[in-house]
Amino acid sequence: MTTTGPVGAPGHLTQGTATQGTTKGGIGESTLRPDGLLKVTGEFAYASDMWHEDMLWGHTLRSTVAHAEIRSLDIAEALAVPGVYAVLTYDDLPASVKNYGLEIKDTPVLAHGKVRHHGEPVALVAADHPETARRAAARIRVEYAGLPVVTDEASATAPGAPVIHEGRDDHHYGHVPPPGGRHVPHPNIVHRQPIVRGDAAEAAGRADVIVTGDYVFGMQDQAFLGPESGLAVPAEDGGVELYVATQWLHSDLWQIAPVLGLPEDKVRMTLSGVGGAFGGREDLSMQIHACLLALRTGKPVKMVYNRFESFFGHVHRHPARLHYEHGATRDGRLTHMKCRIVLDGGAYASSTPAVVGNAASLSAGPYVVDNVDIEAVGLYTNNPPCGAMRGFGAVQACFAYEAQMDKLAAALEMDPVEFRRLNAMEQGSVLPTGQVVDSPAPVAELLRRVKARPLPPERQWLAAGEAADVRELPGGLSNTTHGEGVVRGVGYAVGIKNVGFSEGFDDYSTARVRLEVVGGDAVATVHTAMAEVGQGGVTVHAQIARTELGVDRVTIRPADTRVGSAGSTSASRQTYVTGGAVKHTCENVRAKVLELGRRRFGTYHPAWATAELLLENGKVVTDGGEVLADLADVLGDEAVDLELEWRHRPTEAFDLRTGQGNGHVQYSFAAHRAVVEVDTELGLVKVIELAVAQDVGKALNPLSVVGQIQGGSTQGLGVAVMEEIVVDPVTAKVRNPSFTDYLIPTILDTPAIPVDVLELADQHAPYGLRGAGEAPTLSSTPAVLAAIRAATGLELTRTPVRPEHLTGTG
Repeated sequence: MTTTGPVGAPGHLTQGTATQGTTKGGIGESTLRPDGLLKVTGEFAYASDMWHEDMLWGHTLRSTVAHAEIRSLDIAEALAVPGVYAVLTYDDLPASVKNYGLEIKDTPVLAHGKVRHHGEPVALVAADHPETARRAAARIRVEYAGLPVVTDEASATAPGAPVIHEGRDDHHYGHVPPPGGRHVPHPNIVHRQPIVRGDAAEAAGRADVIVTGDYVFGMQDQAFLGPESGLAVPAEDGGVELYVATQWLHSDLWQIAPVLGLPEDKVRMTLSGVGGAFGGREDLSMQIHACLLALRTGKPVKMVYNRFESFFGHVHRHPARLHYEHGATRDGRLTHMKCRIVLDGGAYASSTPAVVGNAASLSAGPYVVDNVDIEAVGLYTNNPPCGAMRGFGAVQACFAYEAQMDKLAAALEMDPVEFRRLNAMEQGSVLPTGQVVDSPAPVAELLRRVKARPLPPERQWLAAGEAADVRELPGGLSNTTHGEGVVRGVGYAVGIKNVGFSEGFDDYSTARVRLEVVGGDAVATVHTAMAEVGQGGVTVHAQIARTELGVDRVTIRPADTRVGSAGSTSASRQTYVTGGAVKHTCENVRAKVLELGRRRFGTYHPAWATAELLLENGKVVTDGGEVLADLADVLGDEAVDLELEWRHRPTEAFDLRTGQGNGHVQYSFAAHRAVVEVDTELGLVKVIELAVAQDVGKALNPLSVVGQIQGGSTQGLGVAVMEEIVVDPVTAKVRNPSFTDYLIPTILDTPAIPVDVLELADQHAPYGLRGAGEAPTLSSTPAVLAAIRAATGLELTRTPVRPEHLTGTG
């Protein structure tokens, strides 16, 4: 059959500035997104909008229990439903490879012998209508025999505890165990990372004040609005074309092809419209399932999760339990820090090992503390699988260490901001891992800026009297509060987040750039596999091409696997790494163009041989601004076309016993001040303002940067006061898989978020930029909690804060 593209498949994005004689829209400008108008008018085609004239619909049958043996599986009734084309189980998988995974291949494509979490895929159905597929799946008969459920560290590591993955190798991560013992002490521990520096026990003896705290961080969902979706189209050569919403096309490819039993060149992937991600699309969801059904039926198969299934179809943020101890001298200097962080990875590993590494290495926060004793572990349990989410291990740690900073400041009777500034790291500081911070680290300045902002007026609703807008009060439109018992609180927090992949991972990206004459003008075409998930990468790539090649018109080709990997759209890395690849390739294209110009016109002007030449405004110019030739004349009928890889500085794995090592390539910092009003009688919270200051190195697109900072701050606000996936502690079943019961901030919950952007260049990064997307998600949560504590006087050691925590009724 043919592989004609489906309706809704992505097309080229072409944008020009349409300014006669002047090239605009380069880096540093707030150029508009080429996909922006389509999105706000509802014309943008997301993955769930794709259509093929003869397509089938796929549906997944998922387990109704969290841990059980599969005694029997009967698909006869499902196959008998009119309109059903295929029903697949584990026994129908075509290749010897039947598992997949980002770091550890422990996740079965379909359950075999047992299920390990609520909602695990058990069988697949393809039918001519989505409702037919759903009804057929409901007729599959599965007999389960329940097994003991592991839900926390105690049940995971107790004597005789059920082993979630029997026979696993404790050296799973390619590590050699340290002398004298195993690195992973129990098969239900996915990964463990200690960090030891100095002598924390000795330093504790010198502390005038010691504070401890136990903290709980709830399971947060990425809650992207566009559900998991994709369309698989079988190809005439026996391969498959997959159009899918994802974060990393090539990682998907590397996991999909072995399970299908196909070479990688027969699995051709194209990015379709992505409606948000935030880490939840790094792991596979429906990709393999749609391909299996398409190859079995010989027809295109579309799969789209509804919201209920989406909660089971992707990983979530790791819930965590954290124990911290800090000490300080009477004059406010930190003496030591001890902590233990337990992250629940759920039934499958996903990216838990990397999250553990992040949590451990960033657990001290952006502070100078010479003596540390740190341990972070990630568990296997029967809870839902957890993996990547914006902030990636640093969020949970920041919530705890910032609460500790407030405790220490109170014990020392110091201002909490000044206490933080006194201990703030700066360029040249040494982290607990032994790594030296070799670029600007303006932690104290960020704190100074948020503190110096004017506070919003108090109790504005009181002055308005009967004309008061209830939306300005805690409880909002529920009209439950009229000012009785409402008090204000102000809180501060600051965080540190790594940028890019770490611990020795080969973090690179690929870009293909073509420069040619079209219609008399030089036009650049940029092709990468970067997943545009809303971060604005397609805009920035065009800006880089304009800056480096001096052209007005730039076309961005759809992302697919016909070009080399761009890595994941995560870890705040795409502008740095894929932007770096686009810049690097453009620089080499420019060199080729200038070489071509020297061959054609070099005899006409000595500057071709002696001057530093640039491409600006569609012309070749000297560094003094003298025009040597039109770029279109230099190119003529020739095109310059290059595909190159680019890498940032290498990192190294953390030592398994001491945690020492240069594990990260760059750090990002943000500070928040939260202003809240709390109805202490009803336990209702209204965040009035969430001010933020952040260093971004260089804002390539200032408007997009501000949007990222405000968006990250809002997600941090959500987990502070409302967002949590509730898992039954006895059955490990999810209680609230819907947007009715899992609440996220709306426009009515989101306060004013004034942003103060610093641009202190990192000399090691392209254009001096610093990854910006994740840092605001860290410090917004503890800032809101600190403000609520200030308003209520309560300790509040878990997130999210619920009304019953404030009223004492829970």
